[in-house]
Amino acid sequence: MWDKFKQLGELNKMRQQASALQKELEKIVETLEKNGWTVSVTGDQKIRYIKKDGEDFNALVDLINEAMKKVQKEAAKKMMEMGGGLSGLLGNLGK
Repeated sequence: MWDKFKQLGELNKMRQQASALQKELEKIVETLEKNGWTVSVTGDQKIRYIKKDGEDFNALVDLINEAMKKVQKEAAKKMMEMGGGLSGLLGNLGK
């Protein structure tokens, strides 16, 4: 029984570490300019903005970020189906 509590504690610690990593990734920002276009992206793979000659393309940014979020969810689902994801990495802790 104590093993279950220990495992829950370890899982909670991993969640906290994942959250801290997410916050650190959000701080990474790369902005590039080429041929009048400017694109800014964060380390957590989100587009901050796209500009062409100073004009904002917010609708395009929203559309790309939405598509990326859907693709990431599908990829996570596929990993779980194939025995990967967190449960695969944790060695089926809860079982």
